[in-house]
Amino acid sequence: MPKLDPIISEFATTEEAEAYDAWFRAKVENSLASDKPGIPHEEVMAMMKKIIDRKKQA
Repeated sequence: MPKLDPIISEFATTEEAEAYDAWFRAKVENSLASDKPGIPHEEVMAMMKKIIDRKKQA
């Protein structure tokens, strides 16, 4: 199990990096293939602002 340099990778091993890459690619492919309607940018930004504001208050 080769170790990865923490300056170069956030993963400890090549296997961890490859597993994350496979998981991430599957999530993206599923999202692209989804029939669900997208969320408008302005709506997402408003949701994120609420989350950030709540975290700042906590």
